[in-house]
Amino acid sequence: MVRPALAWIALLLVWLIFFSWYTSFAGPLTAEEVAFVIERAEAQGAPAEDLAHLKRFLESDTGDDFVMVNLIEMNDPPPKMDGVPEGATSQDLMDRYMEHMYPELFKRASHPVLVGQATAPALDLWGIEGAEEWTTAGLMRYRSRRDLLEIAGNPAFQGPHEFKIAAMSKTIAFPVDPWFSAGDPRFLLALILIIVGLSNSLYWAKSRPS
Repeated sequence: MVRPALAWIALLLVWLIFFSWYTSFAGPLTAEEVAFVIERAEAQGAPAEDLAHLKRFLESDTGDDFVMVNLIEMNDPPPKMDGVPEGATSQDLMDRYMEHMYPELFKRASHPVLVGQATAPALDLWGIEGAEEWTTAGLMRYRSRRDLLEIAGNPAFQGPHEFKIAAMSKTIAFPVDPWFSAGDPRFLLALILIIVGLSNSLYWAKSRPS
């Protein structure tokens, strides 16, 4: 049990530290940053259509977080790869890729929001071919576009990225921004800390002489 004033100060500091880590304050990408990324992608041989999509994505940056929506059909059985045990599944390959991804994601307050397995083929489908079957759906929260670029541009992922490609037979990924979630960790942590602070204050008051 802690004196209420000290407890509230400590709880506020905890929340501010978490808020400052979980929130991007760097602002939108600058024109120079966008041009640098596009030039690098062009030098790597990216198709003109992909470059146009990437440029639109980068230029629409608000500096805030966004969610990447992913639909994946896993490639079972996957092709044989060096360093992968005999009989490995596509999920094993994806796990090998994510071993390198997760530390970089969490370091930048980026994390899965939803991950689930498909239970049936698409129940509502029109205007697109070959999209009946999917294996997995996921929502990945990124703190900012700048964080995504830092993760994707890490040379350490050039090798592990091959596992991701081999694990999938097809995929769709598109960004959603702006977005809202009632389960925002900043909001949930604030509620938890308020409950802790109020509980401490109540116990403190009850323990004082009348």
